[in-house]
Amino acid sequence: MIRLSRRGARKQPYYRIVVIEKDRARDGRSVEVVGTYNPRTNPASVELKRERIDYWTGKGAQLSDRVKKLVDKAAAATPAAAPVAAVPAAAEPAATPEATPAA
Repeated sequence: MIRLSRRGARKQPYYRIVVIEKDRARDGRSVEVVGTYNPRTNPASVELKRERIDYWTGKGAQLSDRVKKLVDKAAAATPAAAPVAAVPAAAEPAATPEATPAA
């Protein structure tokens, strides 16, 4: 499960986005920290490790409702990378032992 873990002082929330076993407590021991969320900044700051989130969701981890919204909003805020056109490899002959002169 990927969900928020609360940190920070009283009335000053700061959250870590963590991979954690589903039956653990909200602030219990996590497997990995995959991001942070600070709702106190204007606008709220979200930092995500997209590669790690994709890895864990590939392994079957579920996103909590709030984390799903944060990930979707962060994905919409960053422009999508333009698709890379396939470029054919350069047509240079490979160096083979027969083609190189003996020293």
